[in-house]
Amino acid sequence: MTPYQELANAIIEQAAKDYRIALAYHFKHPGNPKYQQNVCEIERFFRSDWYDALTDLDGEYLIREIRRRVQSEVAV
Repeated sequence: MTPYQELANAIIEQAAKDYRIALAYHFKHPGNPKYQQNVCEIERFFRSDWYDALTDLDGEYLIREIRRRVQSEVAV
């Protein structure tokens, strides 16, 4: 793996971690606009041209899967 690929993977991985945290806070405190804003910003990244340049992984798929997992964790 090239250093570029390693950096791209690290960026995507960190965004996914940040998204999980933002969603958990948002689901626990749905009325807080700060948490909603964080979720929207990260989703915008997953739908961006920059994200597409970093990876072939479908951003919408990643959003759905992380949302599904966080919702099931918060529901427990």
